[in-house]
Amino acid sequence: MPSKKSNKSDTRKKVVSAYMTYVLEQEKRPASVYKFCKSIEVSEESFYEHFGSLKNLQMGIWNTFYDNTMEVLNKNKEFEQYSNKDKMLSFFFTIFEVFTLNRSYILFSLNENGFMLRNMEQLKGLRTRIKEFAKDLIEDGNAEKSSKFSRHNPALFSEGAWLQFLFLLKFWSEDSSPGFEKTDVAIEKSVQTVFDVFDNTPLDSIVDFGKFLYKENMTH
Repeated sequence: MPSKKSNKSDTRKKVVSAYMTYVLEQEKRPASVYKFCKSIEVSEESFYEHFGSLKNLQMGIWNTFYDNTMEVLNKNKEFEQYSNKDKMLSFFFTIFEVFTLNRSYILFSLNENGFMLRNMEQLKGLRTRIKEFAKDLIEDGNAEKSSKFSRHNPALFSEGAWLQFLFLLKFWSEDSSPGFEKTDVAIEKSVQTVFDVFDNTPLDSIVDFGKFLYKENMTH
């Protein structure tokens, strides 16, 4: 007999999947939790067990993309042995593979507000997770350095990783190359460039990390 935990997980997946399908088929967001739940034959009570609102559900979908990415990475027994640069490369490659599986929904989500990424509330949870992932990487790297002068600022590094992600997300959304191969090149080049800077320049000296990324010639 399935456990309550299993049933709740199934309901959550059903709600997420149904919401993404609803948005793509209707080409708009549902007007209310009531109307959405009625259309997918799920009780409002079940909905609220997982999400406090439709906006919270939107944020939860992006968080699910991150969780799926980490699940894939953690299945690789060699991942923990990777260098920080290779971990970041693997992370970006994997999350954009996850995005590609859900590209139609993501493009709808990004373009409905004119691609105003900085103002997109639904990315808040994802931002927190990516920054924590990057912060953990740099703290692990700092722990291996004997000189405090060679260590990097985790807060600045994590913010830089988020800006890098936003750059790559916009690049991917506009990429029309077969298999999004140009995005793969952009990921590899941007990660290589960033870690070259981390290895050779104190991050504190980079006043505007976003401008630094855009200076790199990673256009179509």
